[in-house]
Amino acid sequence: MMIIEAKDLTKDYVVKLKGKGLKGMTKSLFKSEKKIVHAVKNVDLSIEEGELVGYIGPNGAGKSTTIKMLTGILQPTSGQIRVCGLEPSKNRVQNAMNVGAVFGQKTQLWWDLPVRETFELLKRMYSIPDPVYQKNLDDFMDFLELESFINQPVRQLSLGQRMRAEIAASLLHSPKVLYLDEPTIGLDINIKLKMREFIKKINQERGVTVMLTTHDLQDIEQMARRIVVINHGTVCFNGTMEELSEKYAGGSHSISFTLQTDVAALDLSPGLKDKVKVDKDGRHVKITHPQTVAAADILTEIFKSYSVSDIEIKGPQIEDVVMEVYNS
Repeated sequence: MMIIEAKDLTKDYVVKLKGKGLKGMTKSLFKSEKKIVHAVKNVDLSIEEGELVGYIGPNGAGKSTTIKMLTGILQPTSGQIRVCGLEPSKNRVQNAMNVGAVFGQKTQLWWDLPVRETFELLKRMYSIPDPVYQKNLDDFMDFLELESFINQPVRQLSLGQRMRAEIAASLLHSPKVLYLDEPTIGLDINIKLKMREFIKKINQERGVTVMLTTHDLQDIEQMARRIVVINHGTVCFNGTMEELSEKYAGGSHSISFTLQTDVAALDLSPGLKDKVKVDKDGRHVKITHPQTVAAADILTEIFKSYSVSDIEIKGPQIEDVVMEVYNS
């Protein structure tokens, strides 16, 4: 079942152009030229119930604009959106009951209130039944370790504490969909790992559909099952990490090792030699190979002829692959 569907989704902004120099600026006061900027252009997006999808792109690509249209904050210039069967901008109250959102740079918590009182206010706003609220709060208190700061005012929280409170707040009303915009930005590694684990947990155990936008590609690699890449307002890739790697990095993998005894050149069989690239620096060797050539087959051949140590097997680095997408 598709829980999020967008067809030909477009958002345009009209920007006034300032004239150059004093004469141009004076002219602009009376008659300014305008330019249409396509923040999002003809985006098609379908997300099934229970999916965890990474939605990535460089700054200004259209990620946040898309999320704002899906939450109902912005109305599309054209195109169609359905979230849980509703058009978000025309059904904002009903849509809010179905979705949760965390924006890393902004807060949904009341700055001067303790976290617990903020949660109580959200309980009333969303009309959350007492048993549902208490169960959710107990679960989040346990896994996100909220107990130590739940009675502190939000303004006194560290960034890591606030982000844990933010994600708990977004899930108190048991939404079907969760939008996460830079949820781990600025967090230390321990809190970041805890957040990743929690996001995967609510996706797998509660079936919450998650749409994740972030510049931290390790978040994407660790959590997302599918990746959608947007650039210049249009979708340029939609598929799995393996498909992304195969398409933009040739699926290249590498095996590095150290020869116990140096040789002038590696003696590989013709069938293998034509499919791999060998870089050798003294006894240190790196063999780059496509995904279609198994690392086990390469190592089997190496072990027959050479004694080696310090073996390291690597797949394509997600940062390199994504940069290739952005630049293509």
